[in-house]
Amino acid sequence: MNVETKTPWHLWVVGILTLLWNAVGCWSYTSTQLGMLDGYGMSREAIDYVTEFPAWADALWALGVWGALAGSILILLRSRHAVTAMLVALVGLVGTTIYQRVLTELPVDMAGIGLPIVIWATTLFLTWYAFRMRSQGVLR
Repeated sequence: MNVETKTPWHLWVVGILTLLWNAVGCWSYTSTQLGMLDGYGMSREAIDYVTEFPAWADALWALGVWGALAGSILILLRSRHAVTAMLVALVGLVGTTIYQRVLTELPVDMAGIGLPIVIWATTLFLTWYAFRMRSQGVLR
């Protein structure tokens, strides 16, 4: 007999909130790729910095933001592939962080640590959550 695990209420809260959060990351990435950063309150130095990422760093940034968005969507769809998507996002985040914090010097207006901490906390939480929901049979 195949008994389907009931969807816990918190899956919807986590899924929707992280979907909105991760959509902002995708919007930031897309705005950068389309050259739409003027008027966002960024310094010219910051705009030049993010638009001049080498291809490999840009690819890692894409993996991070789009992987996380996919993870949120797949959690809402109760798909076990949310785990894979979040691992891809984590790889992208690690690579982007190494590029920005180790290999280059950030512009002064991008050197704050608050936003990176929130991004890391959200990504780690969502990765843990996807693993937990899969182990409990919520993600199929």
